Amino acid sequence: MENYFIIHGSFSSPYSNWISWLHDFIESEGKQVYVPNFPIGVGYQNYENWSKLFKYYYDLGLINENTTIIAHSIAPAFVCKFLTENKIKIKKLISVCGFNNYFGIDDEYDTVNKTMYFDNLEDVKNYVGEIICFYSDNDPYVKYEAEKEFADTITKKQILIPGAGHINSESGYDTFEDIVSYIF
Repeated sequence: MENYFIIHGSFSSPYSNWISWLHDFIESEGKQVYVPNFPIGVGYQNYENWSKLFKYYYDLGLINENTTIIAHSIAPAFVCKFLTENKIKIKKLISVCGFNNYFGIDDEYDTVNKTMYFDNLEDVKNYVGEIICFYSDNDPYVKYEAEKEFADTITKKQILIPGAGHINSESGYDTFEDIVSYIF
């Protein structure tokens, strides 16, 4: 059975940005959707803690070749690393403002994000049927070049949204209509 996961970014939650709106939209289409509440903050947010929680869903049989994952900010790097390290195949990954090996946001973000980074990012293509990347040309947190490099490494299916910032509430994205046609 098809199912969907929406994964929040650093210092975020399942109720931030467009995540609640997208959850409700997918659910209104009669689909199963999960929005894990990953630990955040220095000392809590790290690859090991996020993996433990995501592995719980995998062990329940909920992450499989019928799964679509929508991930924001640091979450696409986390998902790519998790799938690659655990050799788990999924149907689709939709990355929103994804990046890998990028430092310079600030000390707290760099600290919590660095455990998510990994080499051989392109290996994720062996585990995902379809990958789509959304990003902006004026993200105030992650340089355009870092998001573009992330997208170029994993897919040709890229959607640049000019002037969309970090595609979050701060930049006016409490809803995210542009993503809808790519989900199903």
